[in-house]
Amino acid sequence: MFAKISSLGLFGLNAFPVDVEIDISRGQPQFDIVGLPDTVVKESRDRIRAALRACDISFPVAAVMINLAPADTKKSGSAHDMGIFMAILKAMRMISRETDGCAFIGEMSLNGDVRGITGVLPMVILARETGIKKIFVPADNALEASVIAGVEIYAVKNGRELIEHFRGERNLTPCEQFIPPAAAYDEALDFADVKGQQFAKKALEIAAAGGHNALLIGSPGSGKSMLAKRMPTILPPLSFEEALETTKIHSVAGLLTPDSPIITKRPFRSPHHTISTAGLAGGGTIPRPGEVSLAHNGLLFLDEIAEFDKRTLEILRQPIEDRQVTISRAAGTVTYPCTFMLIAAMNPCPCGYYGHPTRKCTCSPGRVISYQSHISGPLLDRFDLHIEAAPVDFSDLSSTAPQETSAEIRKRVIAAREMQTERFKGTNITCNALISDNKLQELCPLDDDAKAALDRVFKALDFSGRAYTRIVKVARTIADLDGSETIKRKHISAAAQYRSLDRTLK
Repeated sequence: MFAKISSLGLFGLNAFPVDVEIDISRGQPQFDIVGLPDTVVKESRDRIRAALRACDISFPVAAVMINLAPADTKKSGSAHDMGIFMAILKAMRMISRETDGCAFIGEMSLNGDVRGITGVLPMVILARETGIKKIFVPADNALEASVIAGVEIYAVKNGRELIEHFRGERNLTPCEQFIPPAAAYDEALDFADVKGQQFAKKALEIAAAGGHNALLIGSPGSGKSMLAKRMPTILPPLSFEEALETTKIHSVAGLLTPDSPIITKRPFRSPHHTISTAGLAGGGTIPRPGEVSLAHNGLLFLDEIAEFDKRTLEILRQPIEDRQVTISRAAGTVTYPCTFMLIAAMNPCPCGYYGHPTRKCTCSPGRVISYQSHISGPLLDRFDLHIEAAPVDFSDLSSTAPQETSAEIRKRVIAAREMQTERFKGTNITCNALISDNKLQELCPLDDDAKAALDRVFKALDFSGRAYTRIVKVARTIADLDGSETIKRKHISAAAQYRSLDRTLK
């Protein structure tokens, strides 16, 4: 007896169709799975035997051969359990309804229940593209799958429901398409809580408006972490396409919950400084996304960046430029997107008080230089904004005057982003930070005074070519916040003041 059931597999972020083929023939009773299965797939034999018993169905006393096609592609994970379960039922003539145009993904438990799996969203997207009309998924993954329009999603709690549905005894109802709610901003963190630091606040507003990377440097207690942790409250909302891209990565990483099936707010990732290179960039036998990919379309915050391993930091250079990270392993190669804003914070020296107006630094000049050189010149160049967070005065801390709220700042950020969306219509550029060098002159027009100012600044501070382009991009954002289509002298001057650390940290 032969039967075939459609399923779906996943390698990294790439989903692929899988045909579960079964042949039941006379011979020595055995149950084999071929088609490059990993250990988890092979173990499905025991899970499925127990699940069939739980559904009062005897496993066939025969030679059972399962082939997961294409046979030359590695199969991993437990997503094929439901497909194998259905293939056995179909080959045994235990179901009567047609299974053409249906796909089955999910893990079977020993009592017949269907458990949730990771990576459902990219698999459902592929299924729709390949013409599959109905997808049967675990109930825990139903909301995540139902985000995608144009395909019927059936939530399955246990094997009995599947059997009864395909026998025509009790029908499963397709899930309604899930419409994600508008992002709710966490008002527990607000820029209104930050006293003083007007220079740093304005710089972070510019960073949010243009998607720029920023480095905060200042003594302990100056509010660097406090400012950075409030950045998500002023970032513009995700578009639906960006939300899907981000959710796919979090789905593969297993970070989605049944109650939160889609990412509606820009991610904020803040790894500890002890993180490994694989944890930051991604890795593993089956390559999993790292922090740079989990921060896709959002923000990656590295607090105390000088405490990170230097080799780990240098890994950031290529992903920042390429906006993607490629991980090669024996099992294959996976490319994850990683378009993120990098916000970092550091002290100026090991004791933290180098350059402090009132407290004396206890570090030797050699230790200060060694500490600051932990940030290499090429990595420093990739920060568009260098923000010096000065110690907060008592008058600012004790002031009762109301501070500007995150909601007010966010309105200006969104207005600037809308200008950019209109400017970049028809291109793959989404914000000023992503303007390519060949588009710089076209998209960032400077008036004569601005050109002259930029020439003076470039020669006086001996900037690199990368620093030059980043000054122009930041000036473009400042002009957007100012409502100006042309970059003027004041915009160049404002952008140049955020490169002051080039002279001390190179």
